[in-house]
Amino acid sequence: MADRTLRAEMALVFVAFVWGATFVLVKEALDDISTLLFLALRFTLAGAVLAIGYRGLLAGILERRGASLRGGLAAGACLFGGYVFQTFGLRLTTPSKAAFLTGMFIVLVPALNALVWRRRPQIAEAAGIGAAAVGLGLLTLQPGDWNMAPGDLLVLGGAVFFALHVIVLSLFAPREGFERLSVFQIATAALLALGTFWWAEAPRVKWSLTVGVALAVTGLLATAAAFTIQAWAQQRTSATRTALIFALEPVFAAATSFLASGELLSGRQITGAALILAGILLVELKPKLPARP
Repeated sequence: MADRTLRAEMALVFVAFVWGATFVLVKEALDDISTLLFLALRFTLAGAVLAIGYRGLLAGILERRGASLRGGLAAGACLFGGYVFQTFGLRLTTPSKAAFLTGMFIVLVPALNALVWRRRPQIAEAAGIGAAAVGLGLLTLQPGDWNMAPGDLLVLGGAVFFALHVIVLSLFAPREGFERLSVFQIATAALLALGTFWWAEAPRVKWSLTVGVALAVTGLLATAAAFTIQAWAQQRTSATRTALIFALEPVFAAATSFLASGELLSGRQITGAALILAGILLVELKPKLPARP
């Protein structure tokens, strides 16, 4: 049992590393391809691979199309919104800052839950949200300047959509099955990207090794494989340990950005990033309260 858990958690570390490294890959690829076209190709590739891999589980879709499609449409719309804001923002900010700002979605989940369900956050959740908010200011604001840079603001908007994505999945995944819902949400994101890339933005592409590698890594590894690995691994370890491992994503992003381009955060920004990570840990390690009757 211990070996199975260790293998599962090492697989999740690999997923966190891939997700962290994609910030650098995508930023470099965006020099040669327009944002929405990149997302359309990424999600189409991932959706095709998932549909082939889960084709047996998609049988009987007509009998259960209602809840499955509703959940897939809602989750896919949130996923598409998150990646649109994140990717457009990545053009204007650094990979390290984008990764730490994206990680804010974890502390935004309890805040949005409080608004949606009118549930008061636990003390640990409130403390985590406060720590992350202070960290956000240190990471993105300069002394005497209370305006966030456009790129940072766009990535933070993406984090809001990712938090909504988590809430939607919490509603539909327990009764619909992760595999079917994964295919539907990726397909929805692909259709939204395919329906917008040709008019919402001037499409352009200069095929290069950077673009090809970025599409392969984000479509196959960071989307199709990552969802499958996460589903397999979470059968062998807890959701809390999974979330804590995924908190390594911005750390991996900062490390790969430093190795690839020499990017360094200032002392103020490092303090802000550390506070965001502390906020994530506070939210994920909160004590579980007994369910209300």
